Amino acid sequence: MKLASYNNGRRDGQLMLVSKDLTKTVAVPAIAKTMQQLLDAWDLLNPQLQELYEALNAGQMDNAVDFDEARCLSPLPRAYQWADGSAYVNHVELVRKARGAEMPETFWTDPLVYQGGSDCFIGPKADIEMASEEYGIDFESEIAVITDDVKMGVGAENAQQHIKLLMLVNDVSLRNLIPGELAKGFGFFQSKPSSAFSPVAITPDELGEKWQDSKVHLPLVTHLNGELFGRPNAGVDMTFDFSQLVAHVAKTRPLCAGAVIGSGTISNYDRSAGSSCLAEKRMLEIIADGKPSTPFMRFGDTVRIEMFDDNDSSIFGSIDQKVVEYKG
Repeated sequence: MKLASYNNGRRDGQLMLVSKDLTKTVAVPAIAKTMQQLLDAWDLLNPQLQELYEALNAGQMDNAVDFDEARCLSPLPRAYQWADGSAYVNHVELVRKARGAEMPETFWTDPLVYQGGSDCFIGPKADIEMASEEYGIDFESEIAVITDDVKMGVGAENAQQHIKLLMLVNDVSLRNLIPGELAKGFGFFQSKPSSAFSPVAITPDELGEKWQDSKVHLPLVTHLNGELFGRPNAGVDMTFDFSQLVAHVAKTRPLCAGAVIGSGTISNYDRSAGSSCLAEKRMLEIIADGKPSTPFMRFGDTVRIEMFDDNDSSIFGSIDQKVVEYKG
């Protein structure tokens, strides 16, 4: 299935069923009014929605209307949990080098995860409002999963069954604020503002054989100011898969239905695929030239994040955002 949340003036939006080709949509209030309501009773409601999804794709729903990505909030406009990992450890290694931080060996054997703010995700077409360009504004193109209820201590071998939906993410980062925060030894906060997610969330079966081993085996395409920035394959060089990330997050606490777990910035050792954030590209420039030549984002800059199937059809819709000055 493919699902979205339309902006209806309420915090949690209106749950929408979206056709496979992203052309048609229909509200399903008799089944669930919001995404969280669906997730809270997934096993009960999913079969009912699946029947409607098949009818929608067959053109058999008279109340279906044209799907409009511009009306979408993030699929979960707010969530009980947003834990973002760094599953592509070669990316972590480069970014840590950029700020002169050592790379502990445990990073290759134990996932790195931080707990982000989940009370107010921004929409996939919403502006990135920032008070200053001096913060070092960066995008991070990622994939995230949404789980149902997960018991504490779940093993990685059983975690995949709890992954109900997938989304794309722009995990906005403020690079110039990160070193000072991490130096305090208490993690990210001001350096990680609100994230944005793709217009559509999908069930893993929508990916067919491209969903294997709890990984998405497709390129994630990022454009900066209309020019291709990177298209690394999300299924390549992923040190920790999503089942491992879910198990790691649930090691000492249960997860509530609607928990969002991110992959971290997609990154390949094959640098010809480009990058999924500015910090990585800048580090590669430092290695090659002794200094970075690519600036962080400025007011007016745009970023577009999207994933396509083998027929070049958009799977999740696109995240399209512009950086603008926040004036209070």
